[in-house]
Amino acid sequence: MTNSSGRRRPDVTTVEIIGGPEALEIGLSDYDARWAETYLRHRRRILDALGADVDVEHIGSTSVPGLAAKPIVDIVVAVADITSEEDYLDALLAAGYELRVREPGHRLVRTPGRDVHVHVYERGAAAVHEYLLFRDHLRADADDRALYENVKRALFEQPWNDMNDYSDAKSDVILAIKSRAGAARR
Repeated sequence: MTNSSGRRRPDVTTVEIIGGPEALEIGLSDYDARWAETYLRHRRRILDALGADVDVEHIGSTSVPGLAAKPIVDIVVAVADITSEEDYLDALLAAGYELRVREPGHRLVRTPGRDVHVHVYERGAAAVHEYLLFRDHLRADADDRALYENVKRALFEQPWNDMNDYSDAKSDVILAIKSRAGAARR
């Protein structure tokens, strides 16, 4: 049975980070074409686990040819109902991923080697649109791609006790680039 939002149950209301904060212990790598191959292997693994009724996209810096990145392949998966974890989470865990984050509207599973992060959202979530907008813009705009890489390189000159703090430190440049990307699409 579903409620008025079309969901089976209310979503979680807190952020749960399984394992707690983790230091950022890797650096930036120059673009590596093998990242696309890694994505394709995991896309197949995800589709084998979940079936064809999900959307799977390569996102993040590893999805942008020519852009330096942490060697972690990010993937976004859009499911019908984020609250129906029984429809996707057990299958992803059985496929070899580990749950890292459970928060409102988002789940994150990753490989034990931490080299692939799978972000799960509900189909139609604004975050999915924003990931794809950002990726597509960086693929097409050399100036913003260079700007983003320069910011990341500058941030990597300092230690980060929590990988999330590094991600947060990129927020201003990401918002500025997404704003330009949105304006360019209009």
